[in-house]
Amino acid sequence: MVAALDEPSATALNPDPFGNVLRRCWKAGRRPGVAFEVTERDDGFIYVLDAVRYLRSPDRLSPLDQWACMRAFGRVLDVGCGAGRHAVPLMRRGLAVTGIDPSPGAVEVARANGVPTLCCSVDDLPADLGTFDTVLLMGHNLGLLESRENGAPFLDRLASLVNPGGCLIGSGIDPYTSLTPEDLAYQARNRAQDRMAGQLRIRIRDRCLSSQWFDYLTLSISELGSLATGTAWAVTESESAADYARSGDYVALLRR
Repeated sequence: MVAALDEPSATALNPDPFGNVLRRCWKAGRRPGVAFEVTERDDGFIYVLDAVRYLRSPDRLSPLDQWACMRAFGRVLDVGCGAGRHAVPLMRRGLAVTGIDPSPGAVEVARANGVPTLCCSVDDLPADLGTFDTVLLMGHNLGLLESRENGAPFLDRLASLVNPGGCLIGSGIDPYTSLTPEDLAYQARNRAQDRMAGQLRIRIRDRCLSSQWFDYLTLSISELGSLATGTAWAVTESESAADYARSGDYVALLRR
């Protein structure tokens, strides 16, 4: 049974397009073809994905997601948890999971999905939340590293939340697997501006709403290792998707 959600109350000053998309898909019973996440890149390129991907049941997780979930242990912080598709199977394994997401709509859906979730970012976590054994950055949330300048400080902040011997498990996209003219031109523009080649400037859209523009990083596993150098983290394992040469999808495990 799908838990009921109230209508969203997003405003022009506080839009929540991603949350609205998740709400609509949830209320439709997780049906495909109902709600779509529209991502606009600052060169005008548009990505459109069916939001049902964020609401997959645990038995329909991708092999990469399964690989990641099997390596999580102890107390888990799911950063950018969305609808909670990674948190739910971990909770079924008996792990204590706390989800966080800055999207009010995503938090409502995650809670309706049974996931204890806070509406905040990593920087806004309550001081009394304690520490964790595993931090998740799934759903391509290695993108939250943002840039060469912000990557290491963000990793340091996550390390302060994790017990010694704990791990960070994140999924990302290797930008060098895409050879489309548009992506190659975008990467060349980034290099000319002294940005990482896979550094995206994007916003999320839904109907008449759009988020603020923000940086989102796509990077190779070797670039992730370089960003982690000098932090408390080291990349110790990684797994790539079967169609890696086309999709660039991978999961990396970093140890503290």
